[in-house]
Amino acid sequence: MSTEDRALALVLGETRPEPGELATLFRALPPVEPGGLTGLWRGGVFDPDDRMARLLTRLRWYGKRFTDPENVDPLVCRTDDGALYTYDGMGSARLREVVRDGVASAAMIYDGRPIIDHFRRISADVLMGAMDAKGEAAVLYFHLTHQPVEP
Repeated sequence: MSTEDRALALVLGETRPEPGELATLFRALPPVEPGGLTGLWRGGVFDPDDRMARLLTRLRWYGKRFTDPENVDPLVCRTDDGALYTYDGMGSARLREVVRDGVASAAMIYDGRPIIDHFRRISADVLMGAMDAKGEAAVLYFHLTHQPVEP
């Protein structure tokens, strides 16, 4: 099974990742061009028990919106009635190419927080992300799927 196939199986929830597998998969996936992320992306987490994943669940995190490299809504969430809104509690962000594990790829840098979300490509419409937050011992791995239209 290819790296991309294994990562996609995890995104689809077909199996659970083995310890350390997400980091290994992330390092093996190909890079993403920052300019290719425009639009709305629906998010999900691989480990719902992770502390940061539980916070995202409480916020009703839907995903991320990339308007252009300078204007990113890092936390798009849902209201009680299902409508989407931008959660402003973490501020905005921008896209840059950043090296992680020796590979230059698109990364979302929060404007006012010491957090970088690094991205790698699983398929044309699916990305794997690695949230690197200063002061956090663990990396939160997550996934994003491009949405052709806003719900």
